[in-house]
Amino acid sequence: MTHTPEDRRYSKDHEWVRTASDTAKVGLTDHAQRRLGDIVFVELPKAGDRFEAGEPFGSVESVKAVSEVCMPVTGTVTAVNEGLDESPESVNGDPYDDGWLIEIRADDPAQINSLLSAGQYEEYIREEAAE
Repeated sequence: MTHTPEDRRYSKDHEWVRTASDTAKVGLTDHAQRRLGDIVFVELPKAGDRFEAGEPFGSVESVKAVSEVCMPVTGTVTAVNEGLDESPESVNGDPYDDGWLIEIRADDPAQINSLLSAGQYEEYIREEAAE
């Protein structure tokens, strides 16, 4: 069973968003990191880079595959988790805290509210598994 904290919103691409004042952290969900397996490399953008919702902003390489990571909302990267350069496995160990990927400033913060709640995301992954 995957862990889905209630204090975040979720995309159908399996990213989470947690707001804090005027910025938001973004990372991979527990479900996504479990599907990927052991993560060995993370490629992230630079602070100042801007992405549209749904646009790939980086990639995560595991022992199984390389997967793109998509921007859950339109915005500008304000910081990246530089600790992942040395310890990409942090995404596996703690995807919701130490394993965050980027921090962003959303163009329209209300867009975050249109993402899935924890309950909606859990329902989505159950439906996805049934297909």
